[in-house]
Amino acid sequence: MKITIIAGARPNFMKIAPLMRAIQTAKRSGKNISARLVYTGKADDASLEPSLFTDLDMPRPDAYLNIESTDFFQRMAGILVAFARELEQHPAHIVMVVDDLTPTMACSIVAHKKGIKVAHLVAGVRSFDRNAPKEVNRIITDGLSDILFTAGMVANRNLNQTGTQQSHVHFVGNILIDTLRYNRPRLQRPVSFSILGLKEKDYMLLTLNRRSLLQDDKKLKAIFQTLLSHTDKRIVAPLHTYVKERLRALGITDERLVILPPQPYLAFGYLINQASAILTDSGNVAEEATFLGIPCITLNTYAEHPETVTIGTNCLVGEDTDLLAQALTTWEKGEWKKGSLPERWDGRTAERIVQTLLENSQLS
Repeated sequence: MKITIIAGARPNFMKIAPLMRAIQTAKRSGKNISARLVYTGKADDASLEPSLFTDLDMPRPDAYLNIESTDFFQRMAGILVAFARELEQHPAHIVMVVDDLTPTMACSIVAHKKGIKVAHLVAGVRSFDRNAPKEVNRIITDGLSDILFTAGMVANRNLNQTGTQQSHVHFVGNILIDTLRYNRPRLQRPVSFSILGLKEKDYMLLTLNRRSLLQDDKKLKAIFQTLLSHTDKRIVAPLHTYVKERLRALGITDERLVILPPQPYLAFGYLINQASAILTDSGNVAEEATFLGIPCITLNTYAEHPETVTIGTNCLVGEDTDLLAQALTTWEKGEWKKGSLPERWDGRTAERIVQTLLENSQLS
């Protein structure tokens, strides 16, 4: 069984890494399974730091589609053409797509049109807002998928409500936790940690990437004013250059705000592990916070995995500064809720996926 796995952006590799290891393990045990990893971007993509694949203990992509346009339509069209050519040259029995990006949707369309089974990893996520950037991607990808791997029962319910055949839905757990468990002993303390005088469990970690928020001067200023007025902790912020430039342009600065360049995977993991709290707009970071039991405030109105809120340590405040202030006060008082691990966050998700794929191939 030949599987082509699609990565459309850097975060996808964190979820693909354990799957590649599980496929190799199955192959070594004599199972008829192999994987070809395809990245829709370029080999010299600046977002893929040189150490990424070593840090994740995974192979580099077998192929690059070299599509990098920021225009949705050009990118979509480019991937459709390039991936169709890729499948003609390297046929597959299953195409596996991850998350809810434009490449996820584009490659699922190509595979479906070619009569190849589509497997969707992290299926069933919904914001129930058709205007949200990724919602249409999710709906289309799930609708075209033959095998849907979900991370939680909320995702199962979402798919059930849209009429998805339940025999196609497989609750396998959160594959990001496989990566976190595997790499926790391998984390690397950043060189700058001691130089900056940082101390473990004595700072808040801040991550910020959402373009819509970064382009709203008033909201961005208000969030930082609220943050800086409600904690005396140092705030460690690994930020991309465009984010750092936005803050500088708005005059957002403070001696407690420690801005770092983007960190390699294992160094960033160390910063998360040693934070006393986290403020983020990233779903992946919120999931890691729940896994680690660290208080997490998310600048969004919904969670891709609601279990991080209902069971874990995550709290949604959107861009509401009153809610942000309340959350920061609760944390500062030491009154943050005690979280627990959602079901099947056990580091064995990749094993379940491979077993399901092997069973599915026998039924075909």
